[in-house]
Amino acid sequence: MMRSFRLIRLAVLGLVLAWTAPSFAQSFEGLDLGSQSKKKRGGKKSSGKTTSAKSSSSKKKKGKASSRGKATAPAEEEESASEAEASGPAERTPVESTPAATSVQQAPATPVPTPASPPASSGGLGLDLTQESPKPAAPTMSFEAVDVSGKTADRQRLEIAISLFKNDEYEKAAMASHELLADPKLAGLHTEARYVLAKSLYRMGMYHSSLGEFSKLLALGPSTKFFKTSLEWLFFISRKTKNETVILDEIARHANQEFPEKYRNEFRYLLARYHFVRGRALDQVGQPAEADKSFSEVKRLTLLIPKEDPFYPRARYLDGIASFRNGSRQKDAASKRGNGEMLASVEAMKEVVRLTRPMPGKSAEQAKLDKSLRELAFMQLARTHYGMQQNRYALFYLGKVERGNTQWLESLFEASWANYRVGQYEQALGNLITLSSPFFREEYFPEALILKAVIYYENCRYRESNIILQDFERTYLPVHDQLEALVKKNMEASEYYSVLSEVQKKNKEGLEKNQTDFILERILRLALTDQDLRKTNDSILELEGEMDAFAGRGDTFKYSELSKQLLEELKVQRVALISKAGIMAKGKLETELVALKQLLANGLRIKFETTTKEKEFLEEQLKAGGRTAIVKKYRYSVAVADDQLYWPYEGEYWRDELGTYQYTLTKGCIERDTANRSMQSAEAM
Repeated sequence: MMRSFRLIRLAVLGLVLAWTAPSFAQSFEGLDLGSQSKKKRGGKKSSGKTTSAKSSSSKKKKGKASSRGKATAPAEEEESASEAEASGPAERTPVESTPAATSVQQAPATPVPTPASPPASSGGLGLDLTQESPKPAAPTMSFEAVDVSGKTADRQRLEIAISLFKNDEYEKAAMASHELLADPKLAGLHTEARYVLAKSLYRMGMYHSSLGEFSKLLALGPSTKFFKTSLEWLFFISRKTKNETVILDEIARHANQEFPEKYRNEFRYLLARYHFVRGRALDQVGQPAEADKSFSEVKRLTLLIPKEDPFYPRARYLDGIASFRNGSRQKDAASKRGNGEMLASVEAMKEVVRLTRPMPGKSAEQAKLDKSLRELAFMQLARTHYGMQQNRYALFYLGKVERGNTQWLESLFEASWANYRVGQYEQALGNLITLSSPFFREEYFPEALILKAVIYYENCRYRESNIILQDFERTYLPVHDQLEALVKKNMEASEYYSVLSEVQKKNKEGLEKNQTDFILERILRLALTDQDLRKTNDSILELEGEMDAFAGRGDTFKYSELSKQLLEELKVQRVALISKAGIMAKGKLETELVALKQLLANGLRIKFETTTKEKEFLEEQLKAGGRTAIVKKYRYSVAVADDQLYWPYEGEYWRDELGTYQYTLTKGCIERDTANRSMQSAEAM
């Protein structure tokens, strides 16, 4: 009996020990015993291990993001250490679910016994049941790898918005941030929330909306947390928009701030561009003294950019244009300094040409940018030499513009005038044939007909000259009348742009146009020959495209209060841009109206001279009994170089022939022909 009782006692004791002993297969919240080193064992250091796991996960996330190529925005690649510091702990919180976080979410709801810290000499599994010690608190539960320990509920809401952003859920991140901004009680978190909102909009491709939010952050002043990083984001936006000038005004507001070294030269270039645009506008409205100050700033800022910087060629181009402008004004006053400025402009453009030569190793985007800048430099070199009466140098540089490029038609037209000046009428008329082809019917070159009439007049072809002048009046007199009517209305600046935008809308939608619309279309093309106006017009169209894109968003975002607010702010931006474009359009239209008046007046003078010469010729014929002639056939040849092919022009236009035409003058003035023969005889002697 005693033996049976003793056996029962042993069995009960065994059951008690079995119930109280820990199970080595137990999973503890936030602890991964299988991967811990001996140094990091213990309940207290388990949270450090969890943090370490999150940090490594965060690094994995960044590596993954940077490997996406085009899907990764420039700002992702270029976020500096200053941004990481400014963003604080919330910005550095990882976004993936780590193994530790998963185990936390799947842990049982019942309390789990927590082991005491083992002694340093413990060589087992780190669990000592022989002594009692205070049990540490269980690790704080984390949701989706966002550590909310010790943080208020308000702060947790911001952490969730940041987590959504890092998980690429930009629409949700934007709406979560906007909810925080809508709560006046959370004013202390508004700066960070707006920063997350601005970045989310950028990632969504809503660059103008993003610019609006970053502008609000910058308006808070340089003492705020995200001021410097918001300045950096302005550069990222400028690279994404069609027109970099949309951020020039914002950059100019903060011109006195110290920009990060990485973006300092880009800032100097953009600020120089701002002063250049401003100076041109001041010149147009008749304020040359104020314009001088702006162009002085252009030269000062461009000189601060070192030669090895990628923005140096563009800065050098601005410097050359500023020198040309200053030289043109001082040359009128017969100043030696004016010639010095012209020479400085030539040297600047030559340097731009050298710096933009095609070279291996350049990216496709950089090569495209260099090619465009190189063209502009050639055009400016040609114009400078043409202004100095050095026509053959002008022809040399105009010939450097590649066929089919942006500046090609303009170079053909300007080469026509230089050819006329040196007596190369055949080449000048050949260029004009290209400009009058159906491929370029909508282009605006009214002066081309005047030049053609002058060349025919110079060759005593009075009847043809009169026909050309009649064609000029029939085409451009209605344009002049419509221009004059528009300018005389003295409308608001935005209304001038609205007239032009209506034509664009009809073109886009393929609507039927009346005769007035066709004239206005010519005026639109005329206005858009101003590059600054064209870029502003591009910005307006881009902004309108962003507004239309709201319709393609998810319903939750599309019908949210955030969308309504963003659309209203975009409308305000659009009004401002339209006002700016309207001022430019009005100035351009007024300038072109004056030029067109002058061309029409010149046409009338040429017509008068032509009629007078034709009358004199007829009178001489009557006196001589019809035996006097002032026009005779020229001697000409159709021989061409070995690498060329002669092909007679029969009224057809082929794309591959554009720019290669030469018009052969088969007849003209007797006096000119005699003079040419005398010159050839003198050269032969």
